[in-house]
Amino acid sequence: GKLEGGQEIAVKRLSRDSIQGVDEFKNEVLLISKLQHRNLVRLLGCCIQGEEKMLVYEYMQNKCLHSFIFDESKSKLLDWQNRFDIIIGIARGLLYLHHDSRLRIIHRDLKASNILLDGEMVPKISDFGMARIFGGDQHEASTKRVVGTHGYMSPEYAVDGHFSVKSDVFSYGVLVLEIISGKRNRGFCHPDHELNLLGHAWRLWNEDKCMELVDDSVRNSAFAQNIIRCIHVGLLCVQKSSEQRPTMSSVLLMLSSETVVLPNPQVPGFYIERGPSNDHSSYSDKGLCLLNDATITLLLEGR
Repeated sequence: GKLEGGQEIAVKRLSRDSIQGVDEFKNEVLLISKLQHRNLVRLLGCCIQGEEKMLVYEYMQNKCLHSFIFDESKSKLLDWQNRFDIIIGIARGLLYLHHDSRLRIIHRDLKASNILLDGEMVPKISDFGMARIFGGDQHEASTKRVVGTHGYMSPEYAVDGHFSVKSDVFSYGVLVLEIISGKRNRGFCHPDHELNLLGHAWRLWNEDKCMELVDDSVRNSAFAQNIIRCIHVGLLCVQKSSEQRPTMSSVLLMLSSETVVLPNPQVPGFYIERGPSNDHSSYSDKGLCLLNDATITLLLEGR
């Protein structure tokens, strides 16, 4: 749509079934509207009428990252510099949310479809409906109501409901490997094994064949060292143990400086897909059954 002045906008209509009350919704909108960063989508306003709740965002000409990297024809439009700039831009947006803004915000649903691209392919993190705001000295929290997307959720969050900045770091690592490979983590298929994308990347890393992970359209030896470094950082971000994952400030430093020595990555979380694939998101403590990219809500029993 367009505002009276001619500015193009995107309108998001929230579900009537949302458990979020009007006062809570207004408070969230006011808080998020104060966030200003090049790599965050700007919230322009909201509209509440009866049970209807709508959000008004700046319009993004190139839609979402998902529509580019997972589309065979569109993915060819993204050269390595484009992809690297997107990887860096998402990292900067997350660093702002976690450390540099007046609030500490955990996104909790970072995924390719929530990264929007403007006319110059600048990435913008969007959809803060699942975000949690931490105050003061708070660094982690727990919930029995897990929200997020299988394939992007960290093990400690999906299984036990524990979340922190390191939960977002895990999701970011999945995104990095998806951007490099042009493949989804969930539903990834390979004739030689039953691993998902994380497991496949881990296997290639240990076999010293990680360039085989790279999308054919950007598999250029001129950028090999930079690409391998990004794969290395992605694997550090998806390590099973949250304590071993880097912070976003460390991620940016590792991506921006070739002189920084990177530690060896350890085993990723959720790197084996178990059970048959189906058309529905599902969850169990034993593994993930895989295919779509829908945001889900899980209620965890008390432990």
